[in-house]
Amino acid sequence: MIISTGTASGKSLAYLTPAVAACLDGGTILYLTPTKALAADQLRSLRELRITQLRAACFDGDTPFEERTWVRQHANYVLTNPDMLHRSILPRHAQWSSFFRRLRMIVVDECHGYRGVFGSHVAQILRRLRRVCARYGSRPTFLLASATASEPGAFAMRLTGLEMDEVTVDASPKGATTIALWEPPLTELRGEGGAPVRRTATAEAADLLADLVLADVRTLAFVRSRRGAETVALTARAKLADVAFSLSGRFPHPPGAAEQPITGHDTPRTPQDEPLTSQDSPATGLDGPAATPGRHAKSLDGHATVPDGHATGQGGHATGQGGEASGQVPESSLNWALPDPSPHPDWSDLPNKIAAYRAGYLAEDRRLLEKALRAGTLMGLATTNALELGVDVSGLDAVLIAGWPGTRASLWQQAGRAGRDGQDALAVLIARDDPLDTYLVHHPQALFGRPVEAIVLDPDNPYVLGPHLCAAAAEIPLTEDDLPIFGDTTSTVLDDLVAQGLLRRRPTGWFWTRRERATDLADIRGGGGAPIQVVESSTGRLLGSVDEPSAHTTVHTGAVYLHQGETFLVELLDLEAGVALVSGANPDFTTFARDITDISILATQRSQPLGAGTLHFGEVEVTRQVVSYLKRRLQSGEMLGDEPLDLPPRTLRTRAVWWTLPASAVAPLAEAGIDLGGAAHAAEHASIGLLPLFATCDRWDIGGVSTELHADTGLLTVFVYDGHEGGAGFAERGYARAADWLTATREAITSCECERGCPSCIQSPKCGNGNEPLHKRGAVRLLDTLLSPQSTTTG
Repeated sequence: MIISTGTASGKSLAYLTPAVAACLDGGTILYLTPTKALAADQLRSLRELRITQLRAACFDGDTPFEERTWVRQHANYVLTNPDMLHRSILPRHAQWSSFFRRLRMIVVDECHGYRGVFGSHVAQILRRLRRVCARYGSRPTFLLASATASEPGAFAMRLTGLEMDEVTVDASPKGATTIALWEPPLTELRGEGGAPVRRTATAEAADLLADLVLADVRTLAFVRSRRGAETVALTARAKLADVAFSLSGRFPHPPGAAEQPITGHDTPRTPQDEPLTSQDSPATGLDGPAATPGRHAKSLDGHATVPDGHATGQGGHATGQGGEASGQVPESSLNWALPDPSPHPDWSDLPNKIAAYRAGYLAEDRRLLEKALRAGTLMGLATTNALELGVDVSGLDAVLIAGWPGTRASLWQQAGRAGRDGQDALAVLIARDDPLDTYLVHHPQALFGRPVEAIVLDPDNPYVLGPHLCAAAAEIPLTEDDLPIFGDTTSTVLDDLVAQGLLRRRPTGWFWTRRERATDLADIRGGGGAPIQVVESSTGRLLGSVDEPSAHTTVHTGAVYLHQGETFLVELLDLEAGVALVSGANPDFTTFARDITDISILATQRSQPLGAGTLHFGEVEVTRQVVSYLKRRLQSGEMLGDEPLDLPPRTLRTRAVWWTLPASAVAPLAEAGIDLGGAAHAAEHASIGLLPLFATCDRWDIGGVSTELHADTGLLTVFVYDGHEGGAGFAERGYARAADWLTATREAITSCECERGCPSCIQSPKCGNGNEPLHKRGAVRLLDTLLSPQSTTTG
């Protein structure tokens, strides 16, 4: 069964009721969640029930070793995550035999988080789990829950391999949510090729977070990176420190009686009169462009502020949930006001109303932050998507989302954190300097009134299936009867594993015979491959590991590496030794690896006409070599340099979607003086930026190649390929939605206000050619040619 209804609609109650009943009847329950935070929150809810017979416990990386034995032997409601299931519970299933024999239900909460390569790994882990359960004679019910799953029954069946019933009717009461789309202004800074640079989404988020907390609006700010979350919190705290210093001079003894709010024009040094920028806040150590004055508005019965300065770049569209209402913020609401000073006995405590929250904190610290937010001690929290899922942080008034979170599903999950008790709420999506973000703030119809994306995963990917067949054989030797559980391609993959010497075939089945742990073959949150150990050079401390394919881009020499809240610089990447040496640092820049790519077509699986050209999908071989890395200032995005690297090329067999245009179609463009190579290159960059809107992925999960004349096609060709061995389903989704995808790509380029191209439309931080050549106008003409209605069977 899958329950797919809205945020705070009662899904937890729907699975808790039968789960607790099963425990009272002598059964056991296994609860799976993508994050530790959600498991801890669920554990708190279970303990609040005060049912003696319910012995609930978390079993994850935060569980002390001395408690793990008790959990295995006595807990009847175990909360864990796919990582622990993969690495600890399934390989040691004999120690859990009593638990598995009585297992009645497996709850897979927030299951929409299992997508792409990670979702493919989890799908195989669940198949291994079914097999272990059968070994101990139990046939538990699978109950999946998600607020934002498209085609939930089909997705749940693909995830678990089981037939599914679905519940999708949601009759729960909801408050109104106002959605604001906000585009930061262009600055005077110039980036690569002299392109204009926008003020960063994190800088805007810090300003808005400080404003909202100052107005007593309980706010959660979602930021895409751990470093970004820390930066937003630090900058916002510094702004509030400046405000507190100013107010302490005007109100040394806060009034005891309620007074009229003091408007910005009557108060010295408010954010409206003297913008509190990162330049004004030496404590941040960051320098960024000044905030824009006149950007505060009151809404939500006078207790919430909403921005008015750059929303959509056209006067500020505020759109109601579901896209039912849209219009400009009324002029009469633009009188920003400070909160009544009386609730603040000590102005110096104002900055302490804001904190950061992300993975990497100690478990007890995370629990304290969650408790403080619920209690109202904290008014603002800058977080990664660690709090996106169903953690109960009720009582929030507003959510800030710094950068498109990747999917409409994540957008509504994050926006749904506010107004959970039937309250009205505010959500602000702040655009990054990126083609997809630019497209969305100028095309709200792409967000509102549309279903969430179909969740893409491919359990049959041999590069995912192979390691899990090895793990399954190590748990219980594989037999012919097991093959249908793992999918149609299992026999072929098993033959390959035997040929590689990873498994041994015997008359009774397939066996794992090595000394190593079979589970180490699968890095479920990475892309697979032998791991690179990340070691602190001064102490020899092992910080973690990175899969080999990702090492070239994440731990190359000179890279900024983040680990559990600490920032390191990579001193040396030694691929032969399998180690990256790092040292502690606090740089004011981030790094982006750039590569050059060659691509060859191995097999074309599908083709169809597309306008004046042809669309293809098939298997390709990609040769990539990381050649340099960009350094960009954290706060402003300013380009600081492009440093060369000397790394070996890597070969990737994957799947791609590509389109070609014949010489007859592109000849008129060449005659018009358009640089065809630059036009194709620009179209490739923009289409990579837009594909995540149609194929549940991140732009870093995909790559592209464009050429005026490709050796295999003999034509102008643009490729977009999956960045994972064997493919991940993203390119295939692009093939299926090609007309919509490429039309959106064209609109993203045309709606950008720059003249010759910028990071908001056709420039890419990953480009190994230094974003040269690029031809913005030519890209539009090229896409017009491709999308011309010369064929009735497009995408």
